[in-house]
Amino acid sequence: MTSPASRTAARTAPPTARTASGAAGRTVSRVAALAASGAVRVFLVLAGLFWLLPTVGLLVSSLRSPADIAADGWWQVFTAPARLTTENYAHLLANGTITGSLLSTVLITVPATLLVLVLGSFAGYAFAWLEFPGRDWWFLGVVALLVVPVQVALVPVSKLFGAVGLFETTLGVVLFHTAFGLPFAIFLLRNFFAEIPRELLEAARLDGAGEIRLFARVVLPLGGPAIASLGIFQFLWVWNDMLIALIFADSQSPPITVALQQQVRQFGNNVDVLAPGAFLSMVVPLAVFFAFQRQFASGVMAGAVK
Repeated sequence: MTSPASRTAARTAPPTARTASGAAGRTVSRVAALAASGAVRVFLVLAGLFWLLPTVGLLVSSLRSPADIAADGWWQVFTAPARLTTENYAHLLANGTITGSLLSTVLITVPATLLVLVLGSFAGYAFAWLEFPGRDWWFLGVVALLVVPVQVALVPVSKLFGAVGLFETTLGVVLFHTAFGLPFAIFLLRNFFAEIPRELLEAARLDGAGEIRLFARVVLPLGGPAIASLGIFQFLWVWNDMLIALIFADSQSPPITVALQQQVRQFGNNVDVLAPGAFLSMVVPLAVFFAFQRQFASGVMAGAVK
């Protein structure tokens, strides 16, 4: 129910302003109705299917024999589905280089992701709620590191790793990914943690909670969506990386991206290994994304409602 003052203001408003307000309201209604229409939904479904088309093609190719792949396109399988076979995956499991590379990729990706999440969470909380000398300047330094390209650090880091014995080691690759993933992690989590109401933290401190307990019991649960989103980004970046792995990883146990690249170089027609290997390399990140898609969506939308 509107107040007399509101009704008076509406009556005394200029006709142009009332017309503009009404036009804006009608435009918003039309857009909302269009978004809910069946045509838009059909378009989005078609766009999603088009986006998944390369993945479907790779899956079908991984289930076809090398002779069939050389003879015609993968879409021909819909006319002869009986030609599908799992022999390619049997060859893949028999290839020690590919199977070992999957383990090497896991040993690199999981620690690099966990380290970025843990260190980024601690640093983000410190920059958001702890007072220490030069806090703002230190944070500006972290933000400045976001613009440093990875390629700039390849030569000096290679010399450093060679001097300390970390070149061509799994630990060296993990440390490199952690170092270059931390600036974005700190920037993202600091901005998210800073949106937590101060009254909530003060109430926890009045109840006797120290900084560690406050961080573990209050900040981490509230920051779960942002941390999950960061974890997905970091996991995908490290898992799909080839440049850093090609330079710093152990050549005897390379990650999956380097192992597949070596297969292309050494056996140009080794499609029965390349197709299933590439599909497995794609499936793992997709599985991680879909497993945490709800947390990812919450983390992306969290800043929009504050």
